[in-house]
Amino acid sequence: MKSGSNLEQVLTEGHFAVTSEIGPPKGTSADFVRKTAEHLKNCCDAMNVTDNQTAIVRMSSLAACAILRQMGIDAVTQMVTRDRNRLAMQSDILGAVALGIRNLLCLSGDHQKFGNHPTAKNVYDVDSIQLAQMVKTMRDEGLFMSGDKISGEVPIFIGCAANPFADPFEFRVLRLAKKIRAGADFIQTQAVFDVPRFSAWMEMVRDEGLHEQTHILAGIIPMKSAGMARYMRKYVAGLMIPDDLVTRMEHAQDAKEEGIAIAVELIEQMRDIPGVRGVHIMAVAWEEVVPEIVERARLLPRPIV
Repeated sequence: MKSGSNLEQVLTEGHFAVTSEIGPPKGTSADFVRKTAEHLKNCCDAMNVTDNQTAIVRMSSLAACAILRQMGIDAVTQMVTRDRNRLAMQSDILGAVALGIRNLLCLSGDHQKFGNHPTAKNVYDVDSIQLAQMVKTMRDEGLFMSGDKISGEVPIFIGCAANPFADPFEFRVLRLAKKIRAGADFIQTQAVFDVPRFSAWMEMVRDEGLHEQTHILAGIIPMKSAGMARYMRKYVAGLMIPDDLVTRMEHAQDAKEEGIAIAVELIEQMRDIPGVRGVHIMAVAWEEVVPEIVERARLLPRPIV
């Protein structure tokens, strides 16, 4: 079943896709979502909205995606299994479809001990792979996880995340294969800074033929400062930032300009790696820079499908 999402059409027609990301507000401002989306709407094919990222309470991804849909933007709602059981997740998926949301990214979520409610109870009724399988069953078989029949169709383009940099490295492709079997139509990876390691992962992906079974989008995070580079290298799990990039940021006369230049270079390198079908740009609280990065990477205008 075709989902009808713009992202699915861009990928299936063979274009190099661009997605971006919005972190919703720690409050109720729909205008915050709209203003952030205005920066991004002409330079990407779909926008992700994070789901209580880093386990900090924010406006729901589903509500923010509904605002994007009102703006005519293709939205990717993120869903973490940390906060919901299977009843709540299936209910939210039905609601997403009713609101015109056609993309869903299945995630486990950061542990709550890292957030602003560290004593909250997690749920993890299912994991991210089981969530993808659940959505696939809802879409392809018209059945809830219980086996009950769904009234109406569930046209969802299913996404999962992948981290090519976690250890043990040789298991990364096996985990990707599990997500593809579960139903992942597209994959968004952890941010790529270590291109040789990412290239080695992609070679393993191609050896298994997985690049022909899903659409892989490489993650890109533009760096604002040397401090940000050092912080991410030290504290963000699964990120590998080579010393030479940190040194470039430290010695740059204009750190933001250097961060943009590095992001553009990384995108250009991603385009040269067989099997990479696009990029996912995560400009953390710096969304206004995404159009410049996409333009300098020669990815404008975006295709009309």
